[in-house]
Amino acid sequence: MNSPLETIRNIGIVAHIDAGKTTTTERILYFTGTQHRMGDVDDGNTTTDFDPEEAARGITIYSACVTTKWNGTTINIIDTPGHVDFTAEVERSLRVLDGAVVIFSAVEGVEAQSETVWRQADRYNVPRLCFINKLDRIGANWQRTLNQIEERLCLPTIEAIRKEVLPVNVPASEIGTDVPNPNRSIIDIIDRTVLTFGTEEENWKVTSTPAEGELLEFINERRGKMLDIVCSYDEAAMEKYFADGDLTADEIRNVIRKATIEGKLIPVSCGTSLKCVGVHPLLDNIVRFLPSPIDRPAISGTDPTKKVETIVRREPKPSAPFCGLIFKIVADKHNDLYFMRVYSGTVKSGSRMLNPRTNKKEFVTQLWHIQADSKERTDQDEAKAGDIVGVVGLKEVVTGDTLCEPKEPVMLEKIRFPETVISMAIEPESSGDKDKMELTLKRLSLQDPTFTWNIDSDTGQTIVSGMGELHLEVIKNRMERDFNLKVKVHKPRVTYKETFASEVLVEGVFDKETSTGPSYAWVKLRLVPNPDIVGVKVFNDLKGEAIPPIHRDALERAARDEAQTGLNGYTMTQLEVHLVEFKHIQNATNEASIYAAVANAFESAVQSGGSVVLEPIMRLEVACPEESVGNIQADLNARRAMITSSEPRGVLFVIEAHVSLGKMFGYSSVVRSMSQGRASYSLEPHHYAPAQNVSEF
Repeated sequence: MNSPLETIRNIGIVAHIDAGKTTTTERILYFTGTQHRMGDVDDGNTTTDFDPEEAARGITIYSACVTTKWNGTTINIIDTPGHVDFTAEVERSLRVLDGAVVIFSAVEGVEAQSETVWRQADRYNVPRLCFINKLDRIGANWQRTLNQIEERLCLPTIEAIRKEVLPVNVPASEIGTDVPNPNRSIIDIIDRTVLTFGTEEENWKVTSTPAEGELLEFINERRGKMLDIVCSYDEAAMEKYFADGDLTADEIRNVIRKATIEGKLIPVSCGTSLKCVGVHPLLDNIVRFLPSPIDRPAISGTDPTKKVETIVRREPKPSAPFCGLIFKIVADKHNDLYFMRVYSGTVKSGSRMLNPRTNKKEFVTQLWHIQADSKERTDQDEAKAGDIVGVVGLKEVVTGDTLCEPKEPVMLEKIRFPETVISMAIEPESSGDKDKMELTLKRLSLQDPTFTWNIDSDTGQTIVSGMGELHLEVIKNRMERDFNLKVKVHKPRVTYKETFASEVLVEGVFDKETSTGPSYAWVKLRLVPNPDIVGVKVFNDLKGEAIPPIHRDALERAARDEAQTGLNGYTMTQLEVHLVEFKHIQNATNEASIYAAVANAFESAVQSGGSVVLEPIMRLEVACPEESVGNIQADLNARRAMITSSEPRGVLFVIEAHVSLGKMFGYSSVVRSMSQGRASYSLEPHHYAPAQNVSEF
């Protein structure tokens, strides 16, 4: 991949499930000449849904990277899942992408997972454009969907500034005047043209016709509103507009591009991907408005060799020191394949790069250009800034690790993943496969950071945890299909957590004579429950340079390890651990004594501070016919759900609620029964809260 940086676009296709991500990707690959036939989700033959599980279910489970070209620009596309159970695939994709295309169904509008992926993009400051899809469907409403994007997604948050939506293409059906073949036509506001998209019999020909008459008046009105918005982002454009009364198409697009890259403007396209309407202008807008790697700010990290946090920046230049982020690992029976985004510099096959987390060098045996399925790969000698490549040969690397030049160390920010919410016991059908099952679970958890497993110390059972019932079912099927391991699973159960009931200040001491001599350590900890924290966060409040660094590291590790399990045996979360004081004796204080002192402090804490068991509270969104609303709301009330909103959205009624996950097992068949199969729902983790009925678990 030797494309100049300014001609590269690393983008993701993100959306709620069934909004048309994979279909849009298929049309893009076809019209750019990357593939010679269009795959179909219903037929299970799409390029990016290559896994047998995806083909069978008709959904995307694993993010897939494909490369194509359009008008001299190389576009690396990552097609991501829409189902909330596989949100980790979206999270890690957005972490390494330069831009995103967010797809919305014109029928359903902004849905639950749409908001989730939008917030994820906000967190990583990813510029984006929108594509309102499925304009041909009954109940489609372009203007309503546009309003929802503006009202529900573009308001300022802690993570993002206010954004403004700007339609650059408008459906022909919106203009209020006659247009030949309106279902296959859209309006280009900037160029003042009507784009008509031919059928398969017409070889998908795209015709551009200058607007005239009433249509031109409509476009000029829209264009005037567009210019008011555009000029507010650029003083030079405003001065020219006041002087000349207009701007050229290129001048408008240049300002839109700049404001989009800055995260202030969201260009909006539209069409019907299934019928190949609007795909060509979408491609044009990707090239025109979304950033290249060189348009993005320099990546920031920390210098792992410094005791005090020191910020290090790497410019997106092939000549800069190399650094890359491992954002995905595909585990198979033979060689694991590591997906890496190269942020700066150049890496060659056969080179050794540093993993600053382990402080060990990793051998980059081979570099691969990957096309969707990891089996479709071509060898390449080197990878440069802006590239997304597959790496073979790494040993002690996990998702989120940085690789960098040994003489120019930098550690990039790790990828944050949500906590698991559901668990189940699993065992091999044959007792002789126990070791094989453990090895398989290790490889699968390496690939998927939201899949974890452990052995219950009381029962000896192997417990696997994930993001939902579908997530664990897919894991089970993959163990059987890809690793030839037959397993039995038990009924899923909720993953409970723990935290302290109140803030406590505790001391712990270890002072004993051992076979190697005296062993001593004394520590004071302040433990603070904090609902805004995910997991356990350790704060080193120790003062004084007399404490050896090796003791500091051991203290932090011990605090983090001891905080893993609470009084009731559940993993602790929402907890700050502050290291307040520490006493040590030269030649008598070591890692073992520190761990013992910290363990003693935690034992005191759980006895004096009390423990609170937390349960996962889910955000539920149900879309149903209006006549089913009463029954569905009554059922949710019986499940102790807190209904937060209930409103009409197109031809359906949408109910939003917060509900305990423990009350939602088997909900799929219940909601279908109450709506004669016409309702759909989505369930995503929202927060952990004190469990309502401890006796239930």
